[in-house]
Amino acid sequence: MGKVIVIEHLTLDGVMQAPGHPDEDPRDGFRHGGWATRAQDPAMQEAMGARMTSAWSLLAGRTTYERFAAYWPRQAPNPFTDALNQVRKYVASTTLAEPLPWQNSTLLKGEAADAVARLKKEIAENLVVFGSGVLVRSLMEHGLVDELLLMVHPLTLGSGRRLFPDSGTGLTAFELVDSATTGTGVILAAYRPAHMR
Repeated sequence: MGKVIVIEHLTLDGVMQAPGHPDEDPRDGFRHGGWATRAQDPAMQEAMGARMTSAWSLLAGRTTYERFAAYWPRQAPNPFTDALNQVRKYVASTTLAEPLPWQNSTLLKGEAADAVARLKKEIAENLVVFGSGVLVRSLMEHGLVDELLLMVHPLTLGSGRRLFPDSGTGLTAFELVDSATTGTGVILAAYRPAHMR
Protein backbone atom coordinates (compact mmCIF):
# COMPACT_ATOMS: atom_id res chain seq x y z
CA MET A 1 0.00 0.00 0.00
CA GLY A 2 1.28 3.44 -0.91
CA LYS A 3 1.90 6.24 1.57
CA VAL A 4 1.14 9.93 1.09
CA ILE A 5 4.11 12.02 2.22
CA VAL A 6 3.63 15.79 2.25
CA ILE A 7 6.76 17.96 2.03
CA GLU A 8 6.27 21.66 2.72
CA HIS A 9 8.37 24.77 3.23
CA LEU A 10 6.69 26.95 5.88
CA THR A 11 7.43 30.26 7.53
CA LEU A 12 7.07 30.66 11.29
CA ASP A 13 3.63 32.16 10.68
CA GLY A 14 2.60 29.19 8.56
CA VAL A 15 2.86 30.64 5.04
CA MET A 16 3.54 28.08 2.32
CA GLN A 17 2.92 30.23 -0.76
CA ALA A 18 5.64 30.61 -3.40
CA PRO A 19 8.77 29.47 -1.54
CA GLY A 20 10.82 28.80 -4.68
CA HIS A 21 11.09 31.91 -6.84
CA PRO A 22 9.77 35.48 -7.04
CA ASP A 23 7.05 34.97 -9.67
CA GLU A 24 6.02 31.47 -8.57
CA ASP A 25 2.59 32.33 -7.16
CA PRO A 26 1.51 35.99 -7.04
CA ARG A 27 -2.15 35.22 -6.20
CA ASP A 28 -3.84 37.70 -3.86
CA GLY A 29 -1.03 40.19 -4.49
CA PHE A 30 1.62 38.02 -2.78
CA ARG A 31 4.96 39.85 -3.11
CA HIS A 32 7.34 37.63 -1.14
CA GLY A 33 7.93 34.83 -3.65
CA GLY A 34 11.24 33.02 -3.31
CA TRP A 35 11.46 33.42 0.47
CA ALA A 36 12.83 29.89 1.03
CA THR A 37 15.86 30.17 -1.25
CA ARG A 38 17.96 32.18 1.22
CA ALA A 39 17.99 29.30 3.72
CA GLN A 40 18.81 26.37 1.46
CA ASP A 41 20.97 23.73 3.10
CA PRO A 42 22.14 20.25 2.02
CA ALA A 43 20.28 18.74 4.98
CA MET A 44 17.00 19.80 3.38
CA GLN A 45 17.80 17.97 0.15
CA GLU A 46 18.81 14.91 2.16
CA ALA A 47 15.52 14.90 4.08
CA MET A 48 13.50 15.25 0.88
CA GLY A 49 15.63 12.67 -0.93
CA ALA A 50 15.02 10.13 1.83
CA ARG A 51 11.31 10.31 0.98
CA MET A 52 11.88 10.31 -2.78
CA THR A 53 13.23 6.78 -2.91
CA SER A 54 13.64 4.79 -6.09
CA ALA A 55 9.96 3.90 -5.74
CA TRP A 56 7.98 7.13 -5.52
CA SER A 57 5.51 9.17 -7.53
CA LEU A 58 4.55 12.83 -7.45
CA LEU A 59 1.02 13.70 -6.34
CA ALA A 60 -0.10 17.27 -7.06
CA GLY A 61 -3.10 19.52 -7.15
CA ARG A 62 -3.88 21.58 -10.24
CA THR A 63 -2.10 24.82 -9.31
CA THR A 64 1.13 23.15 -8.20
CA TYR A 65 1.08 20.82 -11.20
CA GLU A 66 0.66 23.70 -13.67
CA ARG A 67 3.45 25.69 -12.04
CA PHE A 68 5.81 22.69 -11.89
CA ALA A 69 4.99 21.70 -15.51
CA ALA A 70 5.78 25.23 -16.68
CA TYR A 71 9.04 25.42 -14.71
CA TRP A 72 10.89 22.12 -14.23
CA PRO A 73 11.06 20.83 -17.84
CA ARG A 74 12.86 24.07 -18.78
CA GLN A 75 15.58 23.82 -16.11
CA ALA A 76 19.14 22.67 -16.70
CA PRO A 77 19.74 19.00 -15.92
CA ASN A 78 20.45 18.24 -12.26
CA PRO A 79 19.41 15.38 -9.96
CA PHE A 80 16.25 17.10 -8.63
CA THR A 81 15.08 18.32 -12.04
CA ASP A 82 15.77 14.93 -13.61
CA ALA A 83 13.86 13.14 -10.84
CA LEU A 84 10.79 15.38 -11.26
CA ASN A 85 10.79 15.09 -15.03
CA GLN A 86 11.12 11.30 -15.05
CA VAL A 87 8.85 10.30 -12.17
CA ARG A 88 5.20 9.24 -12.59
CA LYS A 89 2.95 12.22 -11.77
CA TYR A 90 -0.64 11.91 -10.51
CA VAL A 91 -2.74 15.07 -10.74
CA ALA A 92 -5.89 15.77 -8.74
CA SER A 93 -8.04 18.23 -10.69
CA THR A 94 -11.63 18.54 -11.83
CA THR A 95 -10.79 21.24 -14.39
CA LEU A 96 -7.77 19.84 -16.27
CA ALA A 97 -8.18 17.41 -19.15
CA GLU A 98 -5.92 14.79 -20.68
CA PRO A 99 -3.50 14.73 -22.30
CA LEU A 100 -1.53 16.55 -19.64
CA PRO A 101 1.51 18.49 -20.91
CA TRP A 102 4.28 17.13 -18.66
CA GLN A 103 5.67 13.70 -19.44
CA ASN A 104 4.49 10.74 -17.33
CA SER A 105 1.42 12.62 -16.02
CA THR A 106 -1.90 10.95 -15.21
CA LEU A 107 -5.11 12.78 -14.34
CA LEU A 108 -6.95 11.23 -11.39
CA LYS A 109 -10.65 10.68 -12.01
CA GLY A 110 -13.38 11.88 -9.64
CA GLU A 111 -13.05 13.55 -6.25
CA ALA A 112 -9.45 13.88 -5.08
CA ALA A 113 -9.81 12.10 -1.74
CA ASP A 114 -11.60 9.12 -3.29
CA ALA A 115 -9.08 8.88 -6.14
CA VAL A 116 -6.08 9.06 -3.79
CA ALA A 117 -7.61 6.46 -1.45
CA ARG A 118 -7.96 4.09 -4.43
CA LEU A 119 -4.46 4.88 -5.66
CA LYS A 120 -2.92 4.17 -2.25
CA LYS A 121 -4.41 0.67 -2.39
CA GLU A 122 -3.13 0.04 -5.93
CA ILE A 123 0.52 1.08 -5.60
CA ALA A 124 3.40 0.37 -3.25
CA GLU A 125 5.48 3.51 -3.69
CA ASN A 126 5.38 6.79 -1.78
CA LEU A 127 3.11 9.50 -3.17
CA VAL A 128 5.09 12.67 -2.50
CA VAL A 129 3.26 16.00 -2.38
CA PHE A 130 4.92 19.42 -2.65
CA GLY A 131 2.80 22.55 -2.18
CA SER A 132 -0.78 21.68 -3.22
CA GLY A 133 -2.31 23.19 -0.08
CA VAL A 134 -5.95 22.65 -1.11
CA LEU A 135 -5.24 19.01 -1.93
CA VAL A 136 -3.28 18.45 1.29
CA ARG A 137 -6.08 19.84 3.45
CA SER A 138 -8.62 17.61 1.68
CA LEU A 139 -6.42 14.53 2.14
CA MET A 140 -5.89 15.34 5.82
CA GLU A 141 -9.64 15.71 6.38
CA HIS A 142 -10.02 12.15 5.03
CA GLY A 143 -7.10 10.67 7.00
CA LEU A 144 -5.02 10.00 3.89
CA VAL A 145 -1.75 11.76 4.84
CA ASP A 146 0.79 9.36 6.32
CA GLU A 147 3.63 11.79 7.00
CA LEU A 148 4.30 15.53 7.00
CA LEU A 149 7.84 16.78 6.49
CA LEU A 150 7.71 20.45 7.47
CA MET A 151 10.70 22.66 6.78
CA VAL A 152 10.09 25.65 9.03
CA HIS A 153 12.08 28.72 8.01
CA PRO A 154 13.14 31.36 10.56
CA LEU A 155 11.09 34.23 9.17
CA THR A 156 7.55 35.60 9.14
CA LEU A 157 5.82 37.16 6.15
CA GLY A 158 2.58 38.42 7.65
CA SER A 159 0.55 37.45 4.59
CA GLY A 160 0.21 34.61 2.13
CA ARG A 161 -1.56 31.30 1.81
CA ARG A 162 -1.10 29.03 4.80
CA LEU A 163 -1.03 25.28 5.08
CA PHE A 164 -3.52 25.35 7.96
CA PRO A 165 -5.83 28.37 7.67
CA ASP A 166 -8.36 29.14 10.39
CA SER A 167 -11.02 27.13 8.58
CA GLY A 168 -8.69 24.13 8.31
CA THR A 169 -8.87 20.51 9.28
CA GLY A 170 -9.84 20.88 12.94
CA LEU A 171 -8.22 19.13 15.88
CA THR A 172 -5.60 16.66 14.70
CA ALA A 173 -2.79 15.21 16.81
CA PHE A 174 0.61 14.29 15.38
CA GLU A 175 3.67 12.51 16.70
CA LEU A 176 7.16 13.77 15.94
CA VAL A 177 9.16 10.96 14.31
CA ASP A 178 12.29 12.82 13.23
CA SER A 179 13.77 16.30 13.56
CA ALA A 180 16.90 18.26 12.77
CA THR A 181 18.03 21.86 12.47
CA THR A 182 20.01 23.05 9.47
CA GLY A 183 22.97 25.40 9.58
CA THR A 184 20.69 28.11 8.17
CA GLY A 185 18.22 27.77 11.06
CA VAL A 186 15.52 25.79 9.27
CA ILE A 187 13.81 23.22 11.47
CA LEU A 188 13.12 19.92 9.72
CA ALA A 189 10.27 18.16 11.49
CA ALA A 190 8.68 14.92 10.33
CA TYR A 191 5.26 14.15 11.80
CA ARG A 192 2.83 11.27 11.50
CA PRO A 193 -0.82 11.44 12.53
CA ALA A 194 -1.31 10.16 16.07
CA HIS A 195 -4.42 8.31 17.15
CA MET A 196 -6.51 10.46 19.46
CA ARG A 197 -7.01 8.96 22.92
